[in-house]
Amino acid sequence: MKSGVFVTVEITGPAKEKVLEVQRWADPRLAAGTPPHVTIAGSSGAGPMPADTKAARIRELVGPIALDTPPITVMLERPHRFMQTDIIVLPIDSHGALRTLHERLRSCGLQFEQPRFPFSPHVTLSFYPRLTGAMERRLMAVRVEDPVELAKMGFYLTLDPQAPRLILELPLGEEIRESGIGNRE
Repeated sequence: MKSGVFVTVEITGPAKEKVLEVQRWADPRLAAGTPPHVTIAGSSGAGPMPADTKAARIRELVGPIALDTPPITVMLERPHRFMQTDIIVLPIDSHGALRTLHERLRSCGLQFEQPRFPFSPHVTLSFYPRLTGAMERRLMAVRVEDPVELAKMGFYLTLDPQAPRLILELPLGEEIRESGIGNRE
């Protein structure tokens, strides 16, 4: 994992609990980190922002985008294993409102590093452990039928190998309320 500021959109509703339940047995380290989410900048489509990016600057440039973006509803597709890795994810269609949010974020004036992969939104089920055949079969059988609502962006400072630290949250479609979450001005 690279260091910098990653941007996620937390999943909510019954699907969140189902994903978290899977993460807890398949990858406890992942489950203990950040809530189940879709990464919209940091790993695919846009690399992370530099680690010294200030929360106030993010709020200034992304706040209007968040306010103008209503919560997004998506469906999680069948599990997929990233080629030549032990990473199992639930893909999401990369078109529509989620792509629009991603593109608006990329072009808002903040600096992003080069992405490692094309934009491929997903919810990760297993990231850290080596997969056994039985574990892979169990993960590939996971189905999440409930729609997923994406309603809140989280900006996480990631300084590998330390755990990510939330520096700012921006709700979608709502006025920004000061939360006092470790914002670095």
